[in-house]
Amino acid sequence: MKKQAIRLKKLLKKMKKKLNKIARDTNFYLKNFINKQDNSKLVPAMKYGLFPGGKKIRSKILLDIGSLLSIDYKTLIIIGAAVECIHAYSLIHDDLPCMDDDEIRRGKPSTHIKFGESTAVLAGNSLQTMACEILASPSLKIKEKTKINLIKNLSKSSGHLGIAGGQYLDLSYEKKKIPKNKIIEMEKKKTGKLFSFCCAAPAIIKNKSNREIKFFENIGLNIGLLFQIADDLIDFKGDSKKAGKKTGKDQKKGKATLIRLLGYKNAIKYCDKIIIDINRNLKKYGSNSKNIKETLDYILNRDK
Repeated sequence: MKKQAIRLKKLLKKMKKKLNKIARDTNFYLKNFINKQDNSKLVPAMKYGLFPGGKKIRSKILLDIGSLLSIDYKTLIIIGAAVECIHAYSLIHDDLPCMDDDEIRRGKPSTHIKFGESTAVLAGNSLQTMACEILASPSLKIKEKTKINLIKNLSKSSGHLGIAGGQYLDLSYEKKKIPKNKIIEMEKKKTGKLFSFCCAAPAIIKNKSNREIKFFENIGLNIGLLFQIADDLIDFKGDSKKAGKKTGKDQKKGKATLIRLLGYKNAIKYCDKIIIDINRNLKKYGSNSKNIKETLDYILNRDK
C-alpha cells in the first residue's frame, strides 16, 4: 500500500507539471486569438468561463495521441484550444439553473452567477462558434480540406449527437431506474464524444483510413467513459474544495450513474477494466504509448 501511495504521489506531481505547461501554452494561444478579434460586450463573460480553465486533460489526450502519430506540438495546441472552447461552453451551459443548477465552477462562482443567465448562454454559444473559428484560422498550418473535416467532427461531438444529446439524456434520466447500457450510451455522448474527437483529430490530420480513424474514435469514447466515472467517483466521495465544485450532487438529484447502479467499489473495478482494454488496443504502439498510459492512470486517481 505504501509503495502504491508513493507511486501515485509521483504520478500526480509529474502530471501536474505536464498539465500546467499545456495550460500555459493553450491559454497563451487563446488570449492572443481573442485579443486579435474585435471587442464585444460578451468577451468578459467568455474569458471568465474560459480562463484560467480546468486541468486540460482533453488537450493532454490530444497531445498523447498526436505524439503517437508524430504531429507537431504547435498544431496540437491550436486544436486543443478549440477543444477547450467547446469544453468551456458545455460547462457554462451545464451550470445553468435549467440544467444542473450549479453555482460554483472551478472554485469560483459559475458564469451565470457572475454575469446573469442570458449573458452566460450567449457567452457559451460564442465559445462554441469560436472553436470553429480557431480550426479555420491561418495559424493552423494544415490543408483546408482537413480543417473542414476537423470542424465537421468537432461540431458533431458538441451537438445533438454528442455533448448536447448526452446532456438531454442525463437530465431525462434523473430519478429513474436506467439500465447499464443506457447509462454508458449517455456518458459516451455527454463526455466521450469530445474525447473521441481528441483521439481522432491526429488521425484525420495524417489522412488515415476511415477504419483507423474509427479505431481512435472508439479509444476516445472509452477514455471519456473512464473520465466520467472518475468524475462521478469524485462527486460521490470527493472534497468540494479540492474539486472546485460542490460534491454529493449526483445522489441528491438521483442522477443515473454507474456508481449508483454498480456501487462504488464495482465502479472502480469497471474503470480498471476500461484502462486494461484501452492499453491492450494501444499495445501495437509499444513504448510510444507510455504517455497515454500515465494519463489514464491520472484520470482514475485524481482528486479534482
